[in-house]
Amino acid sequence: MAVDYTVIVVYLAGMLAMGWWGMRRAKSKSEFLVAGRRLGPAMYSGTMAAIVLGGASTIGGVGLGYQYGLSGAWMVFTIGLGLLALSVFFSARIARLKVYTVSEMLDLRYGGRAGVISGLVMWAYTLMLAVTSTIAYATIFDVLFDMNRTVAIILGGSIVVAYSTLGGMWSITLTDMVQFVVKTIGVLLLLLPIAVVKAGGFSEMKAKLPTSYFDPLGIGGETIFTYVLIYTFGMLIGQDIWQRVFTARGDRTAKWGGTVAGTYCLAYALAGAVIGTAAKVLYPKLGSPDDAFATIVKDELPVGVRGLVLAAALAAVMSTSSGALIACATVANNDIWSRLRGVGRRPGEEHDEVRGNRVFILVMGLAVIGTAIALNNVVEALTVAYNLLVGGLLVPILGGLLWKRGTAQGALASVAVGGLAVIGLMAGYGILANEPVYYGLLASLVAYVAVSLATRPTDEAVLAAWRERLAGRTPELASEPVAAHQ
Repeated sequence: MAVDYTVIVVYLAGMLAMGWWGMRRAKSKSEFLVAGRRLGPAMYSGTMAAIVLGGASTIGGVGLGYQYGLSGAWMVFTIGLGLLALSVFFSARIARLKVYTVSEMLDLRYGGRAGVISGLVMWAYTLMLAVTSTIAYATIFDVLFDMNRTVAIILGGSIVVAYSTLGGMWSITLTDMVQFVVKTIGVLLLLLPIAVVKAGGFSEMKAKLPTSYFDPLGIGGETIFTYVLIYTFGMLIGQDIWQRVFTARGDRTAKWGGTVAGTYCLAYALAGAVIGTAAKVLYPKLGSPDDAFATIVKDELPVGVRGLVLAAALAAVMSTSSGALIACATVANNDIWSRLRGVGRRPGEEHDEVRGNRVFILVMGLAVIGTAIALNNVVEALTVAYNLLVGGLLVPILGGLLWKRGTAQGALASVAVGGLAVIGLMAGYGILANEPVYYGLLASLVAYVAVSLATRPTDEAVLAAWRERLAGRTPELASEPVAAHQ
């Protein structure tokens, strides 16, 4: 294992070095939070693919393949579909807004009264996303070093917090590009063909497994529908995803670069399911489906290659964790803390804002590590996060982009009713039930439409300013939240 250990240690040291390099570039708020809004197509595609394909997509995707066969690809497949929909239909408009957070977009569209409440919901989502990604370190470090869970979380979490705090989005972008390359080589080019060959090829896999393992819909129609609601729609509105859209150099980069990343996700989904299916042939009696990835890597790959593939898993977890961490800190600072203090963004404070955002990343990082140590059930935590995100924010965000008649009162009612409905239904049906997100989303939609129609239309001056922003004709400094001056 010495060679494998060396590969991992060099990889982790490289992440920290890139954090230090990124610190030298992040001299303004725009550079620190959105990489100066100047990523080209290649870098944008790689970093977008890196953030959406995390530990759940890699370790969890293989686990679903182990449990259900090829239809286990649906979870990651719906993530790819969501990214494609975002890129084709919305990303150009989002990039032209020149904002930093989803809540700033809501303020611009509705007139400055939706920020804090939507910020709280988004903060809870990004925090739990960062926590669940951080917990995944324990699984990987346990395979690598037989390390105590708490120590593993502290070690992995500290590395992510360190490079994210140092250079912000520039550091995260650079590390994500490396992580994208490592994942592509480790999972798609090495683990996938080796796993299929070790399992005897597709003919042997079909001979040894039930036919349901090769049924594209074997996982069940209701499960696929739930994945679409949670993950496809979640991709459309998550702060972690939007913050990457804000890094694009222009409309075309956001649209076509995101389309390439979404297509890559579809291929990654199928690869994970095939690897899991091969693992079922090789190890039919594993205690947990989520053990499939680590087991096949540990037992079937040669020295050196094993280290690279485990680095690929680590890369997947780190990319999602760092993206969620900077999103969590950005929301906490810009949408909650600054608004509660009544402080707006003023010219000439860019450098100070870098320092403030750096402090928030550090504080949120420590909170993420502490919560990850205390938390046990990752699936439940992630389900709560996505249910709140989709149930509370999907309707007012998409409504603001698509329906002129939507009002601030309708948006606030939608967030409140949808969020409370999801929480109440999870208490009644159970956290992992499908009904909370179904009925919560419906309640949010009804509240949005009914209250919007019952209240005065949004002021025409606000809508005119909104149209100017969508057309990209307003400078970035004008993205100052209206609420900050009220």
